[in-house]
Order: sequence, then structure tokens, then C-alpha cells
Amino acid sequence: MPYSAEISRSNPTCFVIIMDQSGSMADVFGGGEGNHRKADTLADVVNRTLHDLVLRCTKEEIRNYFHVALLGYGSNVGSAFAGSLAGRGMVPISDVGEYPARLEDRSKKVPDGAGGLVEQTVRFPIWVEPHANGSTPMCAALDEATSLLEQWLREHPNCFPPVVLHITDGDSTDGDPKSKGQGIGGMRTSDGPVLVYNCHVSSDRSAKIAYPNNADKLPNDFAKTLFEMSSILPSEFRRTGAELGRQLDEGARGFVFNGDAVELIQFFDIGTRPANLR
Repeated sequence: MPYSAEISRSNPTCFVIIMDQSGSMADVFGGGEGNHRKADTLADVVNRTLHDLVLRCTKEEIRNYFHVALLGYGSNVGSAFAGSLAGRGMVPISDVGEYPARLEDRSKKVPDGAGGLVEQTVRFPIWVEPHANGSTPMCAALDEATSLLEQWLREHPNCFPPVVLHITDGDSTDGDPKSKGQGIGGMRTSDGPVLVYNCHVSSDRSAKIAYPNNADKLPNDFAKTLFEMSSILPSEFRRTGAELGRQLDEGARGFVFNGDAVELIQFFDIGTRPANLR
């Protein structure tokens, strides 16, 4: 059965997170209500996702079940890691855990022992900073992801297939990305094809379409392009969606159109939880 390879230190898998950091990511979610810029929310969700991956790999020490690449595209295309990891491509999760760019004070509500909650200050690691500059060179970013994955697959031909999580808010400005996205989805290990998931984040109030199994209701060519670039969700990932309260139909693709901040969080939750971690 595909997508059944054990994920272990001797047979790790990888995640490639591709972040739109173009100028329009400075816009806010939801048609101008509130002050949450898409760039800020995306950086926050990616940092939380990395923190979660580190915790999931921590036993007596951080075990390298996962490697992670962060790619950003806007005024520049390349590694989106900040701090001492800046410029690096595929990074083992132990290095991610060891080298955040900085720690930030956050408030967290915790039980007070008497049935209530109290606020507590915690130190939260930051690996990626928000950026919103330049155009949308999506094709160049997909080329960069392809190069990273080609090297990874040469070195790990039997691993659980890599997962690519791409977040964007607009059309590519350097060509049609469809063939490049589909090319990544055509790469494979002995356990199955690489999984490519796309999330479109919006500044308007248009209806969101999440995890469709066909393109019938998609409103434009850009939405259809992202849909056609997206992989069908394997059963284990659909099961994760069900655990998160999202019933996903057979044939559902890893694609969200006009997603809001909540949808973005769930997109990462579904996309980064393969079940067969050892």
C-alpha cells in the first residue's frame, strides 16, 4: 500500500514549506476587518508548525524523523529561515529545534488548579519572520523546491513521500506554474508520489472552497490551476481531517481557495500529520 513506509531516524521524511512573501501579503484577511496581515499570520502559523514538529520528534533528545525546508518568494527567492539557519535548504529537525532565530514572550492560558485559567508568559521560538515585498515569482520557487526534492529523493528513495505545503495569495508573475507543480507531484519514492498541497489565502470575503474533489465550483483559472497542482489526500490524511472535525470526501485534494486564518491553521495541521511515525 502506498504511504505506509515507517517514518524513523533511519528512514526520515521531509516537509517543504513554500511561502508567498510578495507585496500583497501585507494586506489583511477578510476584506479589511481587523489588523492581521496575511504575512504576519502565515509566519506565526509556520513557526507554530515548526514548534509542533520539534515537539513530536522529542524523546530523550530531538530525533531526526523529519527534515524541513522553508522557501520564500517575493523580492527574493530562497530559504526563508532567519537567524543561524538563514540560507540553508533541507534542515534536520534537531537543528530546527536547536537554532531558532530568537525567542519571543507569548501569553498562554493554563489551568489554575481550581477549575479556572490564568495567563502565563512562555518563551516561543521564532524561525521565520513576516515579509511582504516584491512580485510573485511562483515558478522560480517551485524550481527551487524541485531541486531540493531531487537531492532528497536520491538520498532517501524508500522514505514516506515528502509533503510540499504551498501558501499563496495571488497569480504567478513569472509564468504558468501548473506544469512545475504537477512535476513535483509526479516525483516519487518507492512508497508513493510526493504530496503537493496548495492553500490560497484571501483578502476578500469570497466564499472559501476547501478540499474539493473536482473543479466544478472553482471561480477562475487561477483556482483551477492550484487545484490541478494539488495531490489527492491519502486516506491517513483524510482521517486526520476527520479528527479535526473536517469530513473529507473520497478524492478530496489538498487544496484550499480563499482560506482565512483558521483555514490556514487547519491546512498545516492536516498536511503535517502522517500517522506512521515510529
